[in-house]
Amino acid sequence: MNTSIWARALRGVPRLSRDEWNALDAFAKWLIATRSAVLIMTFISAAIAGIFAVRAGKFDFLLWALVTVGLIMAHATNNLLNDMTDYAKGVDRGNYYRAQYGVQPLEAGFWTMRDAWRYAIVTGSAAALCGLACVLVRGGLTLPLMLAGAFFVLAYTWPLKYVGLGEVAVLVVWGPLMIGGGYYVVTGAWDWNVVLGGLPYALGATMVIFGKHIDKRASDAQKRIFTLPVLLGDRLSRAVAIGCMVMQYALTIGLVVIGFFTPIMLVVLLALRAFALTFRMFLSPKPAEKPEWFPADAWPTWLAAFAFYHNRAFGLLFLLGLVVETTLRVTGIMN
Repeated sequence: MNTSIWARALRGVPRLSRDEWNALDAFAKWLIATRSAVLIMTFISAAIAGIFAVRAGKFDFLLWALVTVGLIMAHATNNLLNDMTDYAKGVDRGNYYRAQYGVQPLEAGFWTMRDAWRYAIVTGSAAALCGLACVLVRGGLTLPLMLAGAFFVLAYTWPLKYVGLGEVAVLVVWGPLMIGGGYYVVTGAWDWNVVLGGLPYALGATMVIFGKHIDKRASDAQKRIFTLPVLLGDRLSRAVAIGCMVMQYALTIGLVVIGFFTPIMLVVLLALRAFALTFRMFLSPKPAEKPEWFPADAWPTWLAAFAFYHNRAFGLLFLLGLVVETTLRVTGIMN
């Protein structure tokens, strides 16, 4: 068991030889195959739902834990099925973009489709069991929410991603479904204010996938995968992405102005440094070769890497603001 590879997998998608892959333990293979570095986005959405539940005085740790584990496992299952579907459809052949920036076990021949199914079934079963437990304990809208989540897990790669709806699906999943739905399961109440309050972070998660699809727009167009960047074109796609990142700050400030958040949430403005860098990169063409300062494990992703960098900075500050604000509220220090 080599925990150092676990850390590498949680930071990015390592490039490995066949011998290095074969030497890995099962958990390390799972971390790499599920692209675990991006699972933090799901954890943050679940955490936001939980903090809103604490703020409402209706937090239930067991239900929150079930929601969190279930969502992370569902996201991991989607990533496995995404690779399996693209491999089965032949998308990953011919040095396709996805296979260039990290291990794609199926395309690399490191494991068989049977191996991939084994991991997907175990991971998906864990997600389903968590969901069923929530259905039994909470009831109400929990089953429809779980079924909606299952739909997006199964349908994102095909057909949604192929018809320009993949990015919309990500916005719906990371916002209303994860944050609004997670809040409902924990508290037993649906609250549109919570959905709106979680939207700034959901926009950031959407921009990560948007940046990735801009990065591989040419490859997708050749494969007839009509993501939004393929349909909109490069210039308009970059403008939309920048606009959505601006909306993260505008929405947060707006929610402070109307009193839903306190000024403590303006801590997200500390992410403007990350935004400035990301903004510049979205305005500039991608370099032909990897700059010396750019992480080797991240190349050839470019806009996706900067979008993830900004989303992580914004998301963690957003989470910090919520924690501090909620702590002050529940302790009576602040109304």
